[in-house]
Amino acid sequence: MVTRFGMSDRLGPVALGRQQGNMFMGRDIMAERDFSEETAATIDDEVRLLVEQAYRRAKDVLVGNRHVLDTLADMLVEKETVDADELQNLLATSDVKMATIA
Repeated sequence: MVTRFGMSDRLGPVALGRQQGNMFMGRDIMAERDFSEETAATIDDEVRLLVEQAYRRAKDVLVGNRHVLDTLADMLVEKETVDADELQNLLATSDVKMATIA
């Protein structure tokens, strides 16, 4: 997101690192570093910030929907499996709180 697609407010809409590798051969694309240590540190900070934001959002959703998770856990303890229809019914009849848009 940050280096390949320029999705960073601090770095701006620029792609960093020259892409190498051949996806057809099953190798991951590797990037040749064409930026300074300072820019690399900024990239690390931006990635860390994105991961921390995603963690907080996921945790907030799980904590906010604890009652639904507890009900699902009880269903699983009782029956061992829950099919798609049962899960959809649980979600439809519960007050599910969605993640906020960052």
